[in-house]
Amino acid sequence: MGLPGPGLPGLALLLAAGLLHAQPSAPPRSFQLDYEHDCFRKDGVPFRYVSGSIHYARVPRPAWRDRLLKMYMSGLNAVQVYVPWNYHEPLPGVYDFAGDRDVEAFLDLTAELGLLVILRPGPYICAEWEMGGLPAWLLWKSDIVLRSSDPAFLAAVDSWLHVLLPKIKPRLYQHGGNIISVQVENEYGSYYACDYDYLRHLLGSFRALLGSEVLLFTTDGAQAEELRCGTLWGLYATVDFGPDSNVTEAFGAQRSIEPRGPLVNSEYYTGWLDYWGGTHASTSAVQLARGLADMLRLGASVNMYMFHGGTNFAYWSGADLKAQYKPVTTSYDYDAPLSEAGDPTEKLFAIRMVISKFQPLPVGPMPPATPKYAYGRVDLRKFADLLDVLDVLSPSGPIRSQFPLTFEAIKQAHGFVLYHTQLPRDVPAPALLSAPPHGVCDRGYVMLQKEYQGTLERDGQTTLRVTGRAGDALDVLLENMGRLSFGANFSDFKGLLGNLSLDSSPLSNWLIYPLAVDAAVQQGWPHAALPQSSSRGRSGPAFYTGTFETPGIAWDTFVKFPGWSKGQLWINGFNLGRYWPRRGPQQTLFVPGSVLRVGCPNNITVLELEGAPPTPFLLFLDQPLLNRTLSPSTWTAE
Repeated sequence: MGLPGPGLPGLALLLAAGLLHAQPSAPPRSFQLDYEHDCFRKDGVPFRYVSGSIHYARVPRPAWRDRLLKMYMSGLNAVQVYVPWNYHEPLPGVYDFAGDRDVEAFLDLTAELGLLVILRPGPYICAEWEMGGLPAWLLWKSDIVLRSSDPAFLAAVDSWLHVLLPKIKPRLYQHGGNIISVQVENEYGSYYACDYDYLRHLLGSFRALLGSEVLLFTTDGAQAEELRCGTLWGLYATVDFGPDSNVTEAFGAQRSIEPRGPLVNSEYYTGWLDYWGGTHASTSAVQLARGLADMLRLGASVNMYMFHGGTNFAYWSGADLKAQYKPVTTSYDYDAPLSEAGDPTEKLFAIRMVISKFQPLPVGPMPPATPKYAYGRVDLRKFADLLDVLDVLSPSGPIRSQFPLTFEAIKQAHGFVLYHTQLPRDVPAPALLSAPPHGVCDRGYVMLQKEYQGTLERDGQTTLRVTGRAGDALDVLLENMGRLSFGANFSDFKGLLGNLSLDSSPLSNWLIYPLAVDAAVQQGWPHAALPQSSSRGRSGPAFYTGTFETPGIAWDTFVKFPGWSKGQLWINGFNLGRYWPRRGPQQTLFVPGSVLRVGCPNNITVLELEGAPPTPFLLFLDQPLLNRTLSPSTWTAE
């Protein structure tokens, strides 16, 4: 409340006498918890957010504005954003905040569009992202205990937070920015360690680097056990649950930890993730809208996870362990209100209708779907078998080792490593080539004398029958399909974790080639090189190339792989991710128009791992195919 206004001279006298403190011109900005009225207060006024999750690392930078604008026009007043540590620190002390990784530019864009931000900087984020956002180089110390007060882990975390959080601090709401709250860790109650010293350490680091005023919180599942290990005094406890849950029970779980304060669902699930070999998630828009309305009627703040899912480009998809290893698809469509390509869906309009009953919607139309183009058929030709281009893919040459070494032991994070040895004896009758349980992480493509024999797979086929002569070349190409990203995610080492045996006799004397496929492709290979002549057929790991031109437009498109098996696709050096039509459910990869070029050829590079069709071609469509799964009985034929 203001004092009755003395005239200017009177004001000067009061100030001079020290009886009146000079007020800043604007009221102080604040975002706080109100435990008395069970709400947030923004600048002293009761406030609730209706938010949606978007991951900048899953959306090409040229599309950021389009997606955020659609979220704003849906009636959201906030967005929730993860920061994946491994996306920004690829090697210890090496940081990347350029281009698609410019998190500051993304945050500035949210502010420009009038959206508040709920920031989730980890250090662990889950997100179905490779290793839950933790850098693979942490595993160079093989006995490290992740997400714990292990000094080696804390040292790496602190080093990262000292780089990241100073970029965040000036963007906090209290400092004139739009970040209203910051989450510490993520669903820690679902992790086995239950290490309160770790959470206390994080709390201290966040406070030291962000100040005492910022609202810090945790998120956990709405179960007593999860909340027991995931919460800490000094961090406001929130819960996550989907439309299938009983709202009263779920918020009751939050109330068991936080008897007063705002009700918050930090992840209200709009859909779900897809696993290779599963079905495409599909959830009811009606049920989703009903649950949202129920929560908003209670005065709760809600974040919808995901509002826009996007794409796991390159090697960024994570994996779960549910009785067996389950890698996540390249598409992170999530059956979300905005599709993988950023298009409004029936769900979005159902949500918008609910929001309109609780707060006014922005004036104006919803931006339309982005234009798509079916560029049609593009013929490819075989460039070379992978085994014939090791000089390009592994310029540093092989590492010699008596027994196999993991990806981490040779400091390779993602992609592929080739293991080479020789048969120690003649094998005239079929002998059993076998890996120990959990010895192949995650897929091993086996070649004998450069002829493809079949695939070994984590939690799948671990034996093959082979014949050959002493000295015959045995090559096993190992593929990392994504490190575990959720729950009891013990350190997920990649490569050959144990020795391969021939009729129970261990093989030794290995040459191990770290493969830098992406570095070669980004430098223009193999389009700038002459094709290698190859008499071998279409099976086994090989590169295929082709080009196409756009008809004067570079619109988004979807590429289908008729008759292909499994592999990786690059266009103009950009890694669009893994394709695996044999296993499904995803049949097409999303190709953002920003990757394409107008007025010159677009270079396609495919690394097919198991077998290309007799006439290799790709088909560019104007819509995706995300839900066709072959039955597991057909997988063994791969």
